[in-house]
Amino acid sequence: MTRPARQKLMKTHGQEQYAYPDPAHLSATRSLVHFASDAAIAVDEELKVVAWNARAQELLGHRAEEVLGRPCYAVLRGILPDGQPLCTPECQAKLCFCSYQPFGVRSCLVPRKDGSWMKLSLGSLVIPQSTAQNEGITAVIFVRPLEAEETTVGGLRVYTLGCFCLAVANRGIPVVRWARKQALLLLKYLITQRGRAVHRERLIECVWPGVSERQGRESLKVAIYFLRKKLRESGVESQLIETAGEAYRLRPEAFWLDAHVFEERVRQGEALEARGNPEEALRHYQDAEALYQGDYLEEERYSDWCAEERERLREIYLEMLMRMSNLYAARAEYGEAAQVCRKALVREPCRESFHRALMEHLWRQGRRDEALTQFERCRTLLARELGVPPMPDTEHLYREILHSTLP
Repeated sequence: MTRPARQKLMKTHGQEQYAYPDPAHLSATRSLVHFASDAAIAVDEELKVVAWNARAQELLGHRAEEVLGRPCYAVLRGILPDGQPLCTPECQAKLCFCSYQPFGVRSCLVPRKDGSWMKLSLGSLVIPQSTAQNEGITAVIFVRPLEAEETTVGGLRVYTLGCFCLAVANRGIPVVRWARKQALLLLKYLITQRGRAVHRERLIECVWPGVSERQGRESLKVAIYFLRKKLRESGVESQLIETAGEAYRLRPEAFWLDAHVFEERVRQGEALEARGNPEEALRHYQDAEALYQGDYLEEERYSDWCAEERERLREIYLEMLMRMSNLYAARAEYGEAAQVCRKALVREPCRESFHRALMEHLWRQGRRDEALTQFERCRTLLARELGVPPMPDTEHLYREILHSTLP
């Protein structure tokens, strides 16, 4: 087969077209990705996707232009069979790749673009930085589908921090395919109530505003029936939705909720810190950070009924990051402390306390010029977004750094 013919066949690979590049214009590493028989993803040292092959497109549904430049953890969003998040900004894969060690997972769940979940295994190949023409590629991740297996662990798992999703044991529930979107909204509302009973009139007002009382009651009845049926078909054995007179509630003991576990880890960490056990406290905070994949029900950005809960959890998260930063600094791990501050500023750019903490952590590392530059960024941002100058404490630290050598 001649090269032009071979390229023409590859351009029709899968259900959507995929333009294979000419091998003559690829480095050896990129050729490995583009012409691999398995789904293959190349990432740089920040875990950003720099190459994505046809098999990955076919398997996961994302086109290359949709994922290039995005962090791989934000694309794959994998979870382990027990429901714990696998793909996070500081995942085990990143630690392995930084130390030139391969990373692999025998089994995990990864959502496709259409919302359905696949059971996959992950493998990797680490690319040494000394390799010629590696073009900034740190590792290649290979993704392989697994044969369907019987469920071995029961229980509904609900993920609300970031993209909303449901899983039963090692299988995801494709809620995006549900025909009744109002039923899904109803489920999210009941989840937000954390086991509290909600009168049917309140549910109707939230989910079907403006309808008549008769229409609302009929819609609510149909939605509850639909939810119970779908959850039962998905393998949820226990009764999740309870009726209490004219109210409905979710039995909190019948499902695992990431937001609840997140709060528990933070509370446990605070208690350990208060008892003088910073090492264990930090581990609990790290677990909580891994759970916080994004703000609460991000897709419901304009829904008033979850805004308060979103802000409450966001504040807990930011306060926890400050505690983490302080614990790292107490161990003289100023690089880690600075990284935590940067994560916080991505979510809350105008939180001046993190600008101030970052300045100090940079200064302690001997990076005085960067600390001074951070102050200028802070001052510019506050003026542009809030129309205010930095606080006196921030100004004082700036002057202290400006007129000092290393502390």
